[in-house]
Amino acid sequence: MSDPGPVVTLRSEALTLEVLPELGASVLNLRATSGRPVLRPVALADVHKSSNCASFTLLPYSNRIRGARFPFGGEEVVLQPNTGGGLAQHGDVRNRPWQLETQSEAHLRAAFDSRTFADMNWPWAFTAAVEYRLHGLHLDTTVTLTNADTRPMPAGLGLHPYFARQVGGGPDPTLEVGAELIYDTGADLLPTGAARPLQAAEDYRQPRAVGPRQIDAAYTAWDGTARLDWGEQAIVLTADNVYSHLVVFTAPDGSLALEPVSHATDAFNLAARGVGGVDLRVLAPGQTLAGTVRFTLEGDWTAEEPQG
Repeated sequence: MSDPGPVVTLRSEALTLEVLPELGASVLNLRATSGRPVLRPVALADVHKSSNCASFTLLPYSNRIRGARFPFGGEEVVLQPNTGGGLAQHGDVRNRPWQLETQSEAHLRAAFDSRTFADMNWPWAFTAAVEYRLHGLHLDTTVTLTNADTRPMPAGLGLHPYFARQVGGGPDPTLEVGAELIYDTGADLLPTGAARPLQAAEDYRQPRAVGPRQIDAAYTAWDGTARLDWGEQAIVLTADNVYSHLVVFTAPDGSLALEPVSHATDAFNLAARGVGGVDLRVLAPGQTLAGTVRFTLEGDWTAEEPQG
């Protein structure tokens, strides 16, 4: 994809949000009204796919599926791999056009129907919606997934926001994540079994800087909160209970992805092996899975973006 389509801008007294409805209803930018980035800053000219954006939506599952296949309902479900490693990753809505249903100064709702696309990389029909709402110091993002098929459908959802860390040469924030368990992974970064208690180097229940450490890990037994703190400013992420897992990823561009998701990475295959706690959902025909994630600004965000 080379044209991300038009930008829709929402504003409140504290925040400005830019959304690309024709590219997965992804977030192009989220900034304080001072101009300081909340999510990683992105130039529209650099956007060719959703992974170039500041945030995108994960549907009808999150993260990776081993071998792009899994057993379900007595059959082997085979998807088209979309990574160089032969995995299926991040669902199949993030690079497709969504329909803008409602828009006001501080609110947007976009909808998606998989039946619109003949090449959908998912064998069940589903509908989805994403709503962005700015109010006060908050951005609320609500994702809804509905099984529009006649058969039970395995399902999951998530968000993939990249947060700005060191803005204009400023300090690295401390990270705080209220999670107690983590998954061991193999060389392919896929979980090898059930989640286990944290070791000291993995534990962010007390705030500390990430520093040079490279992280690509899925946490669970999560209380739905995470916090980035620069001292004078902070961002607090709070997620509904449906988001039982949090993926933490230090991106190559220096940003930090904090991804609230409803199930473990490769939950489809883990659940088939009898691994507990992975939170794979199965939706009956017509059933819906939904949840809201809130980003909240704390401290003084009125200063303009610092210059290095």
